[in-house]
Parts: sequence; structure tokens; C-alpha cells
Amino acid sequence: MTKLAALRDLNRKIVVITGGSSGLGRAIAYEAASKGAIIVVLARREAELAAVREEAHRLSGQPAYAYVLDVSDPAAIETIVAQVQTEVGIPDVLVNAAGFGSFENAFDTSMTVVEQMFRVNVLGLMYMTRALGRMMIEQGSGHIINIASMAGKMATPKSAIYSATKFAVVGYSNGLRLELKPFGVQVTTVNPGPIDTAFFDIADKTGNYLKSVDWVVLDPDQLAYRIVKTIGHAKREINAPWLMAIGAQFYQLAPHIGDYVAGNLLNKK
Repeated sequence: MTKLAALRDLNRKIVVITGGSSGLGRAIAYEAASKGAIIVVLARREAELAAVREEAHRLSGQPAYAYVLDVSDPAAIETIVAQVQTEVGIPDVLVNAAGFGSFENAFDTSMTVVEQMFRVNVLGLMYMTRALGRMMIEQGSGHIINIASMAGKMATPKSAIYSATKFAVVGYSNGLRLELKPFGVQVTTVNPGPIDTAFFDIADKTGNYLKSVDWVVLDPDQLAYRIVKTIGHAKREINAPWLMAIGAQFYQLAPHIGDYVAGNLLNKK
């Protein structure tokens, strides 16, 4: 059995999750905990983190940890990573789930928001991956899972900035996958469509987006199950739902028609 395959048994494996206090990150924490993993959740909200830590401990029967972290702060990342290494150990799995969006026309989005979105969605992910990925190289195994988006494959109106951050995550993950493969470290990119989480409390100014696309909205628990199931497998991508995955492929093959679909049929923001 390869070292990567050994990660399929998550019992007592260390799984670090950014954005772990809510939404998909929280769902992944609970799913991995149910497999016996030692869960480490990182996010900004202390009370919510504490609740996730307690539930993860209950589900796993293993120690669980929570650290307050703003992933847009490189110095804070450095401090927390060192603390995790000392208090918990070298992570076997990193899930970069922290991120946010704001659905506005590009020219209406303040540059302050633009910069913050890149700091959280892209640079924070890169800092975390760099720090923990180096540890994984040293131990000769690991799995990095980057939560990107279908928006990173097919942009729509009012998502230009958010899509730009997710296109960056997809590109970074694709190159990193090839760089880390010789060291026994797998990189998987997750490209979900809309997920029924609190993400849209910030992203959607109208409050109607999820209802308008309810035919493709994902359940976070079901998606978390798929993600955790891929740990220890050389899985390049998870694309969901399948209908949007097909649309994204078609977008690349027939860009003019793809622009029509993205600008009209999927223009629901």
C-alpha cells in the first residue's frame, strides 16, 4: 500500500480545515470526524469554532482542536501553523475551505473588497498550502484539497472578481498537483456550484439567488461525503453538480455559445 492510499483510513489522521466554523468546511470536519480523524478547524469566529470542535470530538472519539485564524493575515498563519505542528502534529490532510464572494458588477465592487477577496480566497490558501505542504513533503505523504468553484471554470455576470479568485485557485492547484506528485502529496481541486450555506448571506445582495437556481443547489453534507471519500485517492478534481460540470466543459469547447449560456441562462444574480 502506498503512503497516499494509507490515508484512506482516516482513523487518527490529522485533518486541518480552514473555514471550518460553518458551511462546507464544517460539514467536511464532521464527515472526517465520523471516520475517526483528529480534526483541526481554523476560522475567525471563536464561539462557532468551539462548537465544531466539541461535535468533532464527539463524532470521532479523538482529540479535536480549534484555532482562531484570519487567513488573510500571513503572520497569523505562520503563528498558528507552528502552534498546530507543536500541539497536534504534522497534518496528513489540508482542506482549504475558507473563502467569500460578493456578487456585484466588477466596476461597482470597491477595490478594498477586491483586495480582501484575493487575500482570503487566493493568497491565504497559498500561504496555508505552502506551510503545511512543506511538512507533508518531509513526511513523504499528504493530501491537499482546495475548494475552488464552478465560477473558476465559467464566469457569469456579477461574479467577475469572485471568478478571478477561483480561476487562480484552479490554476494554482493544477500546477501544484504536478509539482508535489513526486513527493507523495496529492492535490485535489473541488469545483462546486452553489451550495446551500451561509456563503450567500454575504455574496447575494438580493437574497433570491439560491431560489432562482434551486435545480443545481448542492447539499453541503452530501458534498462533504464525496470530498472525504476521495482522501487517499489520486483524484484530480471533483466537479458538481454534474449538469454544471458538463456546462463548464461545453464552455471551453464552444466559447461563443458558452458566453450566451453564462450571460443569459445562468445570469441569476
